[in-house]
Amino acid sequence: MTERPKLVLASASPRRHALLEQAGCEPDALLPTDIDETPRRGEAARMLVQRLARGKLEAALTTLGSRPDLTGAYTVSADTVVACTGRILPKAETREDAEACLRLLSGRSHIVMTGVAVADPHGTIRTRLVETRVRFKHLSLDELNAYLDSNEWHGKAGGYAIQGLAGVFVLRLVGSYTNVVGLPLYETVSLLEGAGFPVRGTWRDEL
Repeated sequence: MTERPKLVLASASPRRHALLEQAGCEPDALLPTDIDETPRRGEAARMLVQRLARGKLEAALTTLGSRPDLTGAYTVSADTVVACTGRILPKAETREDAEACLRLLSGRSHIVMTGVAVADPHGTIRTRLVETRVRFKHLSLDELNAYLDSNEWHGKAGGYAIQGLAGVFVLRLVGSYTNVVGLPLYETVSLLEGAGFPVRGTWRDEL
């Protein structure tokens, strides 16, 4: 019998885990990494997400060296940012963070960017940058306060979660919806398949 190779997600994000599971690629292990995510001076959002996705992947690969149970595993990492009016918005950790983000996004278009990185069992790394344009409606004070009261924004890039209550704020979306959730599935699956991971369940009993 040919067993499916193991898959490692270099993240503790429940959204990324759920998206991989949705695609039939449930991770066998989660290896969240702790790297400095501070943008470098003058660093563009596109460069930041690609650098952080690769940095998280490399940190996870270092940890894999001490995990014989994960020998031969494929590894996926990602990083997502929201950019608006030339600014990289933070992951909202306080109500004030979220309010500042939402006031900026209200009535405007913004870009959600995700860098995805995949490593095969030999350590070869493949990367992809995915961008989605999202336009928000003008938020009334009541809508803003109701969303802030929900606490759904906590830990979310740009202060909102499109798959939750904030979905009603979206007037238009151009690009990958799953990218805005946190992991662009089409591109991630393509990277895994290109690396040799049997996404479609091609492992089977050998006759």
